[in-house]
Parts: sequence; structure tokens; C-alpha cells
Amino acid sequence: MSDINQYILDHRLNSMRIAGRKVGAERIGDRTISVYNPFTEKQIGTVPKASLEEVREAFSIGHQYKSGLSRFDRAAILNRAAAICNSRVNEVAQLITAESGLCLKDSMYEAGRVADVLLFGANEVLKDDGQIFSCDLTHHGKKRRVYTQRTPLLGVITAITPFNHPANQVAHKIVPSIATNNRMVLKPSEKVPFSAILFADILYEAGLPPEMLSVITGDPREIADELITHPQVDLVTFTGGVSIGKYIASKSGYKRMVLELGGNDPIIVMEDADLDEASTLAVQGSYKNSGQRCTAIKRMLVHETVADRFVEQVVEKSRAWKHGDPMDKSNDMGTVIDEAAAMLFESRVNEAVSQGAKLLLGNQRRGALYSPTVLDGADLSMTVALEETFGPVSPIIRFKNIDDAIRISNGTAYGLSSAVCTNRLDYITRFVSELEVGTVNVREVPGYRLELTPFGGIKDSGLGYKEGVQEAMKSFTNLKTYSLPWV
Repeated sequence: MSDINQYILDHRLNSMRIAGRKVGAERIGDRTISVYNPFTEKQIGTVPKASLEEVREAFSIGHQYKSGLSRFDRAAILNRAAAICNSRVNEVAQLITAESGLCLKDSMYEAGRVADVLLFGANEVLKDDGQIFSCDLTHHGKKRRVYTQRTPLLGVITAITPFNHPANQVAHKIVPSIATNNRMVLKPSEKVPFSAILFADILYEAGLPPEMLSVITGDPREIADELITHPQVDLVTFTGGVSIGKYIASKSGYKRMVLELGGNDPIIVMEDADLDEASTLAVQGSYKNSGQRCTAIKRMLVHETVADRFVEQVVEKSRAWKHGDPMDKSNDMGTVIDEAAAMLFESRVNEAVSQGAKLLLGNQRRGALYSPTVLDGADLSMTVALEETFGPVSPIIRFKNIDDAIRISNGTAYGLSSAVCTNRLDYITRFVSELEVGTVNVREVPGYRLELTPFGGIKDSGLGYKEGVQEAMKSFTNLKTYSLPWV
């Protein structure tokens, strides 16, 4: 696309989608939200601020609509949408980059993942989701069978998505909703709304009944409470920060909730690790997506006997990580979401240095552009290591033995994912058993998964309910049992 601004206007991506209807393209004044390119700092478009009446209208339309789509119909829609996404992958990627500042390498990868979510959703739709239980299993049993089936929720699903992964996070909410014949009202981050609106349009083009999906843009201060407390909402699914997730939990009342919150994921490098492999994983896990992933490596824990060699390799590979203009296809990293985020990282690194950490590389900022940054000698007394630092910052913590590693890893409020680099089975079994996280990846980055597999965390990383296409489909349904006489 030569002119992203004109593309947004031509496709009316500056409009909300209330049951497919484009609303708000002509709004002016303070009822719009400006969206900026984080690298150029130029406005690329506006979206309307939804009113409470418009939010309620979207819920009313969704609640009144009862989908009659068969499994075949739903699979066909999702497959067609996947084909459209694959045919327009460059367009999707450039839009992601323009509004989020992610480099094109990351955006192309994300666009491909969106198509994967659609394909997995289409495949899962075709599977029977019921079970059969014979009742003559005990001496007092009967000649009956109990059956289960999953049914759509009675009310509407509210989905709220963050700025990172502006297309894939959205796909992980919408696809399971379509697959289970539900109706959804989605509010994407006001910082990156265009990818969500484009995804909705692709689904409408693929044949999705518009009543099954509305995309609402607006100021969270005005509409967030309505989105989570509206009486026609049966489930709230949210991905984002811990404080907002806990607010939703306290505010939403008697509703089902799926909360995917923050992470402070470690890579743990044992004394027997392949250091070339471990350092490569450490750098990739820290800087992909500009470090703006809940499963990004936020802490590097390394055994003291191999720490010096590991640190040397991490610095060397971090220095080679090209960052700059996100539209430059040769760059490995673009910007973070905005200048305020970059300033926060800079501040936390400066604080850590003042507390005794050693800055080995980086901490250079220009606007929202922030360089890969390596800190040695960090510990959990430092904010940069204790809290989730949602950017390309690598605090290195040295430990003495596996007990020390497990203690440090579990020493934060988060429990999302982890990576361990070792070949020893006794170490692996202890990490799997004792790390307080939702995922342990051996010799892989914490964020590795398929779009199909269960994903989620515990502690301040979430309530333990999982995302991923299969698990989301389960949480988006009611389980009904019935029984019949059986000879």
C-alpha cells in the first residue's frame, strides 16, 4: 500500500461495525479518536468514540439474533476468511505495522498466524464436542446412557483486546465465538483499531451474518463499564494488563470471565545448556514483537558457572539485532507502541543502574524507538525485573543452583510461561513440577505454541482458564447433559 491513510479512508476503516453496519465515518470534533503511527508520529486516521447508546444497540442486536448456522456453514465461513487473509497478507501486515510500529517481519508472521487461527477454528467446528457415558458401571447402575453436548451462550460475549498483536489477539477472540455459534461485541485497543475492523470486514465478506459480530471503538473511560456490566453479557474475555483485569473481575458481577493478563517470563539457563542455542533463544524471545508480548522473555536467569560466556553471546547477538523504521523489511524490530512506553523502559533501566545493575548495551530512545537493552547483575529488588517490563529489555540474573533458579523464577506475582535450557531430565521434571506457570517450554522461547493449544497463566497472569482455539471454544459454551434408556 503506497498510502495507508488513503487505504483507511477508501475502506472506511474509520467506522465502527455495529452488526456489520458502518457507523461514524462522518463524525467530527471530540467524538473521534486519533490513531498515530508510532514511528512517524503522524496521524493515520480516526475512529469514532462510541456512545453508550451505540454500545447498547450492539448488545441488543446480538442478543436478539440466534444463529442457525450449521457446523458446515461455520467451517465454510472460517475457511473462506482464511483464504482471504492469505490472499491479502501483505495488506494485513502493512496495516498492523502502520498502527502498532511492529516491524514488517513480525507483522507478516502475525498475519500468517491469523490465517492459522481461522483454519484451526474451521477444523474444530467439524468435530463432535459431546461425550457418552454408560450408566451400568456399578452394581446400582441403570441401563441408560448419559450424553453431553455444547450449546452457545444465552447472552452476548464481550471481548476486549490490547495493542500488541492487533490482529492475532482479535482473531483469538472472534474465531472461537463464530465456531460456537455465539454473538460477540469486540472493543479493540483505541491505539490499534484498524486491524480489528479489517478482520471483521473480511469475515463479513466470507459470509458471516453481521449480527454475530460488532466492533465498537471508543474511550474506555466512557464505555468500559457498560461493556462488562451490561445485563445481556454472559461472558467477558479480556487480554491486557493486570490492574484492568482485576477491575473487570471486581466489577462485572455474576458473569463468566476469561482473563489473560501480564507475564514476567524467565528463560532459565542451566550449567549444561548449549549456550549458543540458549543465547539465540534469549535474544529472540526478548526482542520479537519489540518485546511487547505477555510471553516475551522478561528475565534471563543463568547459572553462575556459565554466566560470563552466556552474557557475552547475548550482548553480541543483541547488538546484531537491527532496529529502526518498521517498514524497512531488513529490520528485526520496529518501535514500541508509543513514546510514553519507551520512556518507562528508559526510566526503569536507569533506576536499575542506580541500584547496581550494569548496562551492557542499549537504553537508547528516540520517540517510540527504543533499542535492545541488556542489563547484567539484576535482581528481584529492581523494578525492571520484579514487574512486567513490556518492551525489549533483558535483565540478567545469576543463580547458584536449581533451587535458586526455581525460587527466583517463582519470586514475582506472575505465572504465565517460561523457558528452560538444559538436557538433564531430572532438571526438566523439577521445572515442570515446580515452576508456578501455565507453560514450561524446554529449549524453546516461553511464547512458543500453536494457535490450537491451551494457553494461559496463573497468579497475576490470569485465573487459570485457557485460551487457544480449543479451550476458548469450551469456555464460550454451556455444557448440557441428557440421558436415554439403553439396552
